Amino acid sequence: MDAQVTGMMAEIGAAARAAAAELSYASPERKYAALIGAAHEVWARRVAILDANYEDLAYGAEKGLSPALMDRLTLTEDRVRGIVDGLRTVAEQPDPVGRVLADWTRPNGLHIQRVATPLGVVGVIYESRPNVTADAGALCLKAGNAVILRGGSESFHSSTAIHACMAEGLRQAGLPPASIQLVPTRDRAMVSAMLGAVEYIDVIVPRGGKGLVALVQREARVPVFAHLEGICHVYADRDADLAKARAVVLNSKTRRTGVCGSAECLLIDWQFYTKHGAVLIEDLLRAGVEVRTEGELLKVPGTVQAAPEDFGCEFLDMVIAAKLVDGVDEAIAHIRKHGSNHTESILTENNVTAARFFERLDSAILMRNASTQFADGGEFGMGAEIGIATGKMHARGPVGAEQLTSFKYLVTGNGTIRP
Repeated sequence: MDAQVTGMMAEIGAAARAAAAELSYASPERKYAALIGAAHEVWARRVAILDANYEDLAYGAEKGLSPALMDRLTLTEDRVRGIVDGLRTVAEQPDPVGRVLADWTRPNGLHIQRVATPLGVVGVIYESRPNVTADAGALCLKAGNAVILRGGSESFHSSTAIHACMAEGLRQAGLPPASIQLVPTRDRAMVSAMLGAVEYIDVIVPRGGKGLVALVQREARVPVFAHLEGICHVYADRDADLAKARAVVLNSKTRRTGVCGSAECLLIDWQFYTKHGAVLIEDLLRAGVEVRTEGELLKVPGTVQAAPEDFGCEFLDMVIAAKLVDGVDEAIAHIRKHGSNHTESILTENNVTAARFFERLDSAILMRNASTQFADGGEFGMGAEIGIATGKMHARGPVGAEQLTSFKYLVTGNGTIRP
């Protein structure tokens, strides 16, 4: 790693450490003021943000990004309004720092409290979506953490413009400007520098595709909140309501194909298929989705033969794999084999079957009669999310401000000594 990258990492890291020490005891009112100020600046500067986004879109087109990735990169005035709303929602949430998580008194008179504390410095490495700059910055600040943001090269100008608004919010609130830092270079060497910066960064949160995740898994020396692929399944059970099933399947795949909550595999119970035919497949085909399948479902005009690797693939595009299964247990077995522990949805009116699905799968998010597109921190009432954690250590599912805290024990005695 060259000296310039090493020096930049040291400078950014030291500033983040100093900011984190101050943020650990920053008042809720100051954090609130910084986020409201940032929200105001984003809206006031929306034309400049959209102009910056046009530069990124031109860069993305030059690189040949897929339509789904271009959609993730694109900002509109409505999406900028969404960023503003997200900042305001995070600001309005209860401050997670200082919450008493548990409280008890021992027979010897010691009073013990477990109290929520910030993690310290969070590193966020992400691709394409410029709104992550605001979401991650806001959530880390709310939880009293400093954050180092390394956005994707394709969203460089948009992220820089949004970060300027976050920095202005901090300035207005009298909080350290290094509380939210954006790596000011496209050099990919900074990703490796962050992954090894154990003296500066307490946890890394990656948001991106297979390439980024593989890099993080291979090189990270800093603890990681794993945000792996979103290989999300929808299972249409024999006891599914047809109208609900049609609506949920179509929305799960087509609302936005480039998000990690987009359905990538449709499993259909044989009895559902016998009763209702190929209506779910036909709905997808009419919507312009390429349906890759096998066996009986290949008889549906317009479907194409699936390759083995299509089951367990995150397409992030207008493509879905589909398969017939014999009951909920076969659906569960398929998901266990091919899923990524992100989000799965069962479509059924049978409470026993739904309970079995919920009990026997261990994905971070399990749904019933609801679109997988709801796998989102904002939709969970968190205002925003820093990612969907698919691992099992510390945080799982949408990572909001509350999940970005740790805890410490406060022990009070009265001259108490141990015999």
